[in-house]
Amino acid sequence: MTEADWLAATEPTPMLVFLQDKATDRKLRLFAVACCRRVWHLIPVGASKRAVEVAERYADRLVDDRERSAAHRAKDICNEAKFAVARSRHFLNLVSRCATHCLMSVASQPTLKPVDTATKWEVVRIVEGTAHAGFARDIFGNPFRPVTFSPEWRTSTAVAIAQGMYESRDFSAMPILADALQDAGCDSDDILNHCRDENGVHVRGCWVVDMILGKS
Repeated sequence: MTEADWLAATEPTPMLVFLQDKATDRKLRLFAVACCRRVWHLIPVGASKRAVEVAERYADRLVDDRERSAAHRAKDICNEAKFAVARSRHFLNLVSRCATHCLMSVASQPTLKPVDTATKWEVVRIVEGTAHAGFARDIFGNPFRPVTFSPEWRTSTAVAIAQGMYESRDFSAMPILADALQDAGCDSDDILNHCRDENGVHVRGCWVVDMILGKS
């Protein structure tokens, strides 16, 4: 994979295969969680949603004793999902345990009017694949252009903004974070442009937010 391939990718499989020896388990799990939360409204309440929630908590080592068995289950599911994605299988197949229902529900939305089931699945594959590739770029950054984060940029203001977005999963303050970083002396175009990209997508694991919070 080249840098141009990475930036233009509309399907996550080659990106994850490229990262298989480079990405941390935490980031891979958060990528998996982001894929599930994208169709959160289609996942039945119960064990499926619980598995995703525990996987998210497990990524940050926030699981208590009462959740230990569920955490192991979520860990196994996420590990299985990681390899499943690498084999071009849709991530939701293993994490939510209800992929067919969820994906066909997406495919049957009024805004999608394909002529047959095969076309519906192709529409879903393209739409979801493009979204997942965006998640990968947000979480893993550009592996061809590693960015060095200066400790001086990690001000109390920047940390507070980043922590608030991480906890709430509301990343609408990314442009404000860019201003705070710039005020702290940040001159990295990669960081500032990522924060200010109006078309950018941000989820837990965002590489800029992780740098500020000291996560990997």
